[in-house]
Amino acid sequence: MKFLLTSAGIKNDSIRHALVDLLGKPIAESSALCIPTAGYGHPMGSPGGAWRFITGQSSTPMCELGWKSLGVLELTALPSINEERWVPWVREADVLLVNGGDALYLCHWMRQSGLADLLPELPDTVWVGLSAGSMVMAPCIGEDFVGWKPPEGFDRTLGLVDFAIFPHLDHPSLPDNSLANAEKWAAGVGVPAYAIDDQTAIVVRGGAVEVVSEGHWKQFTP
Repeated sequence: MKFLLTSAGIKNDSIRHALVDLLGKPIAESSALCIPTAGYGHPMGSPGGAWRFITGQSSTPMCELGWKSLGVLELTALPSINEERWVPWVREADVLLVNGGDALYLCHWMRQSGLADLLPELPDTVWVGLSAGSMVMAPCIGEDFVGWKPPEGFDRTLGLVDFAIFPHLDHPSLPDNSLANAEKWAAGVGVPAYAIDDQTAIVVRGGAVEVVSEGHWKQFTP
C-alpha cells in the first residue's frame, strides 16, 4: 500500500501532485472509496460532518477532487456483511479516502471489520488519510490524542508506518496544537514523529518517506 498522510486533505497543488504521482494516473481516471467512520467516534463528530466530508462540502478537500467514481465504505457495517461482498469493492478501488475524527475509534473498526488485515494485500492502492485517518497508520498516537478509549485500553494503532503524526500544527482554532506542545508529545511517543500543519503531507512508498509541504512542519527523533 502507498500512503499520502495529510493533516487536512488535499489543500494545495504540491499535495495534489503527490496524490497523482502515487495514483500513477489522473484523478479523473481513478476510482475512490471514502471512509467516514472516524468522525463518529470524536466528541465533535456529527452526521452533518460525515455528510459534508462525503459530499465535498468541508474545508478538507478529499471527495470533491473529480474522481471517476466515488463510493462510501462505512466500516461499522462491514462485520454484518459477507467478506465476499465488500472485499472486492476495496480491491477494485484505486484510492481510499479516510476522514478525520478519532484515531483509536477508526483503528478499532479497521480491525473489527477486517480491513486492517486486508491492507497488506493491496500494494497498488493509495491510502489518503486526513488527520486521524493519517494518525491511525502510526505505531501509536500518544496520550494527548486519546479520546475514545478502545476495549484494549491503550493508544496503539496499526503501525503500518514507523512514525507518529501530530496534525494541525499551529492551527488558529486549535491553540493546544503549538510547536511547544508537539515537542512534549513527541518526547512521550517513543518513536520517530512528525508535526505537520494543514499545508503539509507525508508520502510513504516502498519504505521511503518524503514530506511534501507548502507550509511548515518539524521532524522529531526519539
